Amino acid sequence: MPQPTRDDRFSFGLWTVGWPARDPFGDATRPALDPVESVHRLAELGAYGVTFHDDDLIPFGTPAAERDRLIARFKQALEETGLVVPMVTTNLFTHPVFKDGAFTSNDRGVRRFALRKVLRNLDLAAELGASTYVFWGGREGAEVDAGKDIGAALDRYREGIDMLAGYVKEQGYGIRFAIEPKPNEPRGDILLPTVGHALAFIAELEHGDIVGVNPEVGHEQMAGLNYSAGIAQALWAGKLFHIDLNGQRGIKYDQDLVFGHGDLLNAFATVDLLEHGAPGGGPAYDGPRHFDYKPLRTEDVDGVWVSAAANMRTYLLLKERAAAFRADPEVAEALAVAGVADLAKPTLNPGETVADLLADRSAFEDFDADKAGERGYGFVRLAQLAVDHLTGAR
Repeated sequence: MPQPTRDDRFSFGLWTVGWPARDPFGDATRPALDPVESVHRLAELGAYGVTFHDDDLIPFGTPAAERDRLIARFKQALEETGLVVPMVTTNLFTHPVFKDGAFTSNDRGVRRFALRKVLRNLDLAAELGASTYVFWGGREGAEVDAGKDIGAALDRYREGIDMLAGYVKEQGYGIRFAIEPKPNEPRGDILLPTVGHALAFIAELEHGDIVGVNPEVGHEQMAGLNYSAGIAQALWAGKLFHIDLNGQRGIKYDQDLVFGHGDLLNAFATVDLLEHGAPGGGPAYDGPRHFDYKPLRTEDVDGVWVSAAANMRTYLLLKERAAAFRADPEVAEALAVAGVADLAKPTLNPGETVADLLADRSAFEDFDADKAGERGYGFVRLAQLAVDHLTGAR
């Protein structure tokens, strides 16, 4: 069976394995974990990286001297294990001060406090060598339509991201930003709810060149969307800067299941895309395979590490199946019948103008639409071949 290695570039957030399993309806079922212990245990399991919110490592309101001590302990653990910090983010959602948002709070003082909180943590991210900084605006939203001027909120969102991106450039940090979309929870409606919304927002930024997206499986599926299609569009736009892998079963609350323990077929498609790019050609993803999941509330501390290992194991199993799928001659034949690679051929001829197209009778007047409509694409056969490989039948 496949075993994870550092070359697989698997990473976990401190908030994942460290979740004590407190939820809106019940108290914690596990004790808090020391971040240093988490670093060592993840390294033993074969992970290569660890990520964190500022408050995961340094509790909110910690005095400066204690903050320095906690950072020093964490850095020592990284040195001892060889784990890296590929991504860092800021907690702008837990403390009551952010109840109406951070960058988009109706309270200007809160917005300024949020920017200072991020600036401080950006310096730490650079110190630890992070290359990506994620922004999840979990509180940037509303429950009451009249309570939030959405246009003004987007102005403030843009103002905040642009200021922070400008700071990163001025400091020469080499950090890129990744916006993480989510449609709802904890706010009733969250701004930038999907990959498409985030990409449109990025196009309006002054410093959009260093801003991309960090799509999460569960977040896209909570909106009823196809995760692999979403990351394919982000790849197409050159904006897939980071990913969050987990499992989700339908349109409901954010489950944060182990990767693959939800929509397994879509997880297979996701791994296939990440590892190989689109079947008709296109870029693959070269960043960390980051797991943003939560060990089930029913698990004890040992179960935390079993679940962490399960994420990596599932990914590697799907990677094996995806490689076999791509190498199967019958799959290649089915892809050809479906015309998947043909879509990469431009519809217009090189240098063809609108006038040329209008003059081409074969494109319309002499085109036999009825005959073309008789074509079968064989997509069911293609889908079944994916199922056969996924289940080990081939």
